[in-house]
Amino acid sequence: MKLLTIAIPCYNSEAYMRKCIDSLLPGGDQVEILIVDDGSFKDRTGEIADEYEKKYPGICRAIHQENGGHGEAVNAGLREATGYFFKVVDSDDWVNAEAYQEVLKVLRSFAEGDQTLDMLVTNFVYEKQGAKHKRVIQYRTALPKGKLITWDEVKVFILGQYILMHSVVYRTEMLRESGLNLPKHTFYVDNIFVYHPLPYVKTLYYLDVNFYRYFIGRADQSVNEDVMIGRIDQQVLVTKLMLDCCDLSKVKSRKLRHYMVRYLEIMMIIASILAIRSGTEENMAKKKELWHYLRKKNFPLFLRLRWGFLGQGTNLPGKGGRKVSIGAYKITQKFYGFN
Repeated sequence: MKLLTIAIPCYNSEAYMRKCIDSLLPGGDQVEILIVDDGSFKDRTGEIADEYEKKYPGICRAIHQENGGHGEAVNAGLREATGYFFKVVDSDDWVNAEAYQEVLKVLRSFAEGDQTLDMLVTNFVYEKQGAKHKRVIQYRTALPKGKLITWDEVKVFILGQYILMHSVVYRTEMLRESGLNLPKHTFYVDNIFVYHPLPYVKTLYYLDVNFYRYFIGRADQSVNEDVMIGRIDQQVLVTKLMLDCCDLSKVKSRKLRHYMVRYLEIMMIIASILAIRSGTEENMAKKKELWHYLRKKNFPLFLRLRWGFLGQGTNLPGKGGRKVSIGAYKITQKFYGFN
């Protein structure tokens, strides 16, 4: 068995996928790099995937499939994974070489030891194009460093601080046991990827290294603000799927339940802020419908989020509401890293 499977969803990624794959090759025989060609047709993505498989047999493997979107590419990687642990690295991102070796060392210690690790958390860096100073997302205030813990030992996640796809390595079998299956042809499913398995995560470990490099800057990138506003239906859909995927009343850990509520809060706020920023009545109606959906789905949660500080800011009229909505927007900016 491989130590770590890394799935790379690729869709017309010829311009940048080599940098991503090359950053992962130093893992050597410990890793399995699944290059998932998700129906690319505009460039040589599929040929490049085959090239790496031929050049690095036993390490790189090309998977070709009909276009199903980012989520289906992740699903394909999870289905084919033989590694003890599983990570997704997007084709325009990359990893830090030194941190990579530390990550593999920690994963190896658990794979060969007596303790079971469900989720490894590391820092990630926003590699924003043109930015002189790179913003690092770290979890020192929330998670004890270098220690296997349960949710009950988690400290405080500050507002705007969330564990994202870039932060996590999951135990493969745990992911499968959780029933994770991301929807096809849907953007922003990385939120589901992180959120859905959380009740199945019994143990976690925080390694304080700047491992994942998250590139921000392409005009067509899914987290570009204008693109996100144009895809507000996708944001609403993903938020509803997250509201549906777990009965929070059955989450035993109080701290985990609190964190999951906060995650749902930011998803509701993001969809609401995008609707407000769009300035259209159509999108404002979608915002209203989303809050109505939550009200019908889980009235106590609706009250908690609707009358929380951020929820009020996206629902109240006048200067007071606009002032709070600006603060909510800044948190949304930090969450996705867009300008």
